Parts: sequence; C-alpha cells; structure tokens
Amino acid sequence: MQVGLKGLIGSTWVRLAAGVGAFLCLAAAATSQGATSPDGVLNVRFGGDRTQTRVVIELGRSAKGRLIDDGTGGKPVTLALPGVPVPSDRQGQGLGLVSGWSLDSAAGAARLRLQLAGPAQVRRRFLLPPSDGVSVYRYVIDLDTGAAAPPQPAAAPVVVASARPVRANLAAPLAVTPVVNAAPLRKRKVIVIDAGHGGHDPGALGADSREKDINLAAAKLLKAKLERTGRYRVVMTRDSDTFIPLETRVQIARRADADLFISLHSDSGPDPSMRGATVYTLSDKGSDRVARNVMSDNDWFINVNLPGRDRAVNQILLDLTQRATRNHSAAFAEGVLDHIADRAQAHRSHRDAGFVVLLAPDVPAVLLEMGYITNPEDERLLNDPGQRGRMMSEVADAIDDYFDQQTRLAAR
Repeated sequence: MQVGLKGLIGSTWVRLAAGVGAFLCLAAAATSQGATSPDGVLNVRFGGDRTQTRVVIELGRSAKGRLIDDGTGGKPVTLALPGVPVPSDRQGQGLGLVSGWSLDSAAGAARLRLQLAGPAQVRRRFLLPPSDGVSVYRYVIDLDTGAAAPPQPAAAPVVVASARPVRANLAAPLAVTPVVNAAPLRKRKVIVIDAGHGGHDPGALGADSREKDINLAAAKLLKAKLERTGRYRVVMTRDSDTFIPLETRVQIARRADADLFISLHSDSGPDPSMRGATVYTLSDKGSDRVARNVMSDNDWFINVNLPGRDRAVNQILLDLTQRATRNHSAAFAEGVLDHIADRAQAHRSHRDAGFVVLLAPDVPAVLLEMGYITNPEDERLLNDPGQRGRMMSEVADAIDDYFDQQTRLAAR
C-alpha cells in the first residue's frame, strides 16, 4: 500500500480517572427470550396502532436511557441503556408504528433499535420504578405520527410479545390494538468490507498488477462467502473501480450500524524479499493523533454522543467507547491470524496503527494486508483465484469464530 494514502492522523483524548469507566457506554436492549440477567433487559413489549405506539422495556434495575437516534430520515430509533447487559442478540416484529426491533450488545453494553413503519417521532420517554405489584423497572418510549390524534376510548389491555401484560397505569392512557408478536429471530450481523484504493488511486503496484484490482476482487469474494452463510448482511464501501475518500469509508460503516469492519489491502515495500500478511488495528497513539486533528472539525466522529452535551463529556464517552472497541478489534485480529497462520509473516504480525479507515469509535475494525504485491511470490498468490478463495474462506471462518465467541460471552 502507498504510505501517502494510509498516513496516520491523530490527537489527544481526555484521559479518564479510575471509576469513570462505567459512566457512559452505548448499549442495546434485549428481549426475554432465552437466558436473561437479573440486572439486564427482561422483556420488550409493544402496544398501540399506526397513530400511537408504546414500547415498554422491562429491566431488572434502574437505568438512564439515551436517545442515540430519533428516527429522522428513516433511520431506526436507537436507544442506549448504559451498563445494561444483553444475554444474546435478538430481533422480532414490531407493532403499529414499529415494523421491527432488534436488540444487541455494543461495546459491552446494550442497544435497542426500532425500525419505523412510517414517519414517526418520539413523543416522550420515561422510567417507571416497581410499584403496584409490578416487580420490574419499565422504560417507556411513546411514539406518534405528530398528527392530531382522534378521541380515544379508555385504555384497552395490551397484548404483547410476552406472557406479562403492560399494566394500565404506565402513565397517560394509550389506546391500543391487541396483537401478539412473532417469536424473536436471531439478528444478522452487519459486516462492512472495504476494498482499499480505487478509481484514480491505484494503490501499490506490482510487476503485473495493481493493488486496487486485487483488493476489489478479494472483497467481492469475501462478500459472497459471508452472504452464503445467511448469518450476515454485507455492505461494501465500493463494488466497482471508484474512488471513495477515506473518511467516507468510515461514515459508511457507522451509517450501516456495522458490527465489524474489515479493510482489505495489498502491501508494498522497498525490499522485494518482504512478504506475508499483516493485520492492523487502531493504536492508542493513532487514536490520540486523530482526535486532536480530526475530532475538533468533524462532529461525525463523535456523534456516538448525545447532541448538545458538554464537549468534555463527549470526549469521555468517545474514549470509553473507543477503548472497548479496540479490545474487540484486537480479539478479531488475533482470530484472523490464527486462520491465516501459514500466510502471515514469520513473527505473526498483528500491529497497531492509526489508519483513517480504522477510526470508527464504536465499530470493531481491522486492516488486512493480504501480502506484498512487490514480492513476486506474494503477487502470484494474490492474483491466483484459487489462493484468493482460500484466503477469503479463512477470513470468513475467522468472522464466524469471532461472533460465536461474542455470543458465548454474552450468554454467561
């Protein structure tokens, strides 16, 4: 790869005192299917119609919810519940203004996404403590279309996706149409594959090939292999010979709510004898330099925070989230190396760097240099369809193993 395009950017994050670690984390709420934690999400329930819809999240403890996205522009309504554990990823049908919901774990906490059936807005959110025979906390989200609602009859009973009904004293009356949701389905993970370089940027040059072409061929192959499993939704930063700015590649991953980002490249060096694969993750120094030079001028890097918060608090949240994300990235990088061990450099190279494409603070990311295009043998392997297919199969297996491990940890 060319040094100019993969240069390091950087900055200094606010360093946290001990004890701030649990202060804020992005999170996702889970349903009552399967094993649950007594302090986690116990249930997700719905009531209402296409004019007004209520979402009730039952919790084993008090929690402060943060609205990450209010659903503007067709995006899912996304609510974070800091510090709330999620036993396993789930998704299911919604009701009324909610066409579907998903519940997963992000950076060690929990996050609930509500896919909207049409234009809607969050009218209010509040937490109800245990009372009147109800032993759980209930976090309530009321959605409506913003239009004037017709007169409603007295509150009707709510039949929801669990055995326990929503109680009539949840707050102001909300007329509902009884419905039973289908059983939740396991959520597909979102993988973003980034084929390095493209368009007017050819990347590194070998004797007979260009890096951008090798990267794109490998990315398409990996996409096909992942989609055949049925476990993933795959997003490509580019699927043709086009130029995509580096920051845009990160934005693509964040807009897709990616669970994993992998950038594919072909290395280069001044010594033709240099060969082998290398896996990079974001380094502490790299993220420091990025924060100083990028965060101050690009708010999209820190929009994991609530708009309007004090900037110091934003930096704290970003630091916490990015540290957890780097741990996940490192775990995935080691898994990739385990699967491509015979292709990796002799010292099993997993290196830290500050590449721009690794910057999403809440998306685990690695950059895989598949081999040296400037080494004759590596260039031959990179261009061989059979060898390319074998390597992408190994990477796909590493992705499977990574999420299997995450599921096992979440179920503990």
